[in-house]
Amino acid sequence: MKLVAGISFFTVFLLSLCAKSSHATPAAQDPKAAVARIDGTVVTEGDLAAEVKVPLAAAEARFAEEAWGIKRRGLDSLVERRLLDARAKKEGLTVDALVAREITSKVGEPDEAQLQSVYDQTKASGRQLPPLSEIRAEITRYLKGEQTVQVRQAYVARLKAEAKVQITFPPFLPNRVDVKAEGPSKGSPNAPITIVEFSDYECSYCGGAEATVKRVLDAYPGKVRVVYRDFSLSIHPNALKAAEAAHCAGEQQRYWDMHDVLFANQTALKVDDLKAHARKLGLDAAKFDACLDSGRMAGIVEANHKAGEALGLDGTPTFFVDGRPYVGSRPFETFQEVIDYTLSNKR
Repeated sequence: MKLVAGISFFTVFLLSLCAKSSHATPAAQDPKAAVARIDGTVVTEGDLAAEVKVPLAAAEARFAEEAWGIKRRGLDSLVERRLLDARAKKEGLTVDALVAREITSKVGEPDEAQLQSVYDQTKASGRQLPPLSEIRAEITRYLKGEQTVQVRQAYVARLKAEAKVQITFPPFLPNRVDVKAEGPSKGSPNAPITIVEFSDYECSYCGGAEATVKRVLDAYPGKVRVVYRDFSLSIHPNALKAAEAAHCAGEQQRYWDMHDVLFANQTALKVDDLKAHARKLGLDAAKFDACLDSGRMAGIVEANHKAGEALGLDGTPTFFVDGRPYVGSRPFETFQEVIDYTLSNKR
């Protein structure tokens, strides 16, 4: 699930008007105030607040993260500009001359193999393309642009290290919610930070997030515990049974082994596939099959899903880091920033 990169001025303007309007109308904040009447029956502000509580909280969280992202990107831009200004002044150059020397001049022309590789990969994705000869210039610009970004990032990183830049701007910290850490877990039960992950075995984004989750556990031994909860989406017909299979394997103390196998084989999650995975893991086949066929783990899977719905989940994966929700597959650095910040404030 991707987040909007920015937010328009008009959207901010409308939101500010809404905020002013709500503050200017105290009656609207009274839970007993009528917002509608139906044949003499009153619908109150409190009724409305309860009706929209979950989606409104989700919308507010999305806006808050968009606003934070604008500030963070602005900070990165400001730091970079000041570093370049300082280095250019130190060397008696203009910033443009410095960039030309340290960045632009180091971007080479892509060779034929690189051009052909991008062309072939784009065609393989299903896009209809004209012959390579007709779009060579476009691909060349794309590759040079990518290389320019990489060279610039490396150069700015060097300037940051030399200037001993410290970023103290806090990470995005959504409001904490009460989420129960119930289910199979990895990491020390006494870890100061618990991450509750709601995920779906047939979701490709969830599969991609697995490597990040493992990296987080490896990077914070004894400090982070991860609890896995099922949230199978209706668009994934095999996800529910796959979740049951993991719990059936858990009866034989092999939950995480099955968990890993399921994510490694996301296109092989039909019942016959699940039973084959169990046999490859060396599980007691008769016990596993009986468990899976009976559907007696469906209650656990359903309870996890209802818990996710109560929290307003509408996509996977969703991570609750120390109770703070982060929707979608996130890079390791996002977890690192939040975990480091949280640990430093728990001392």
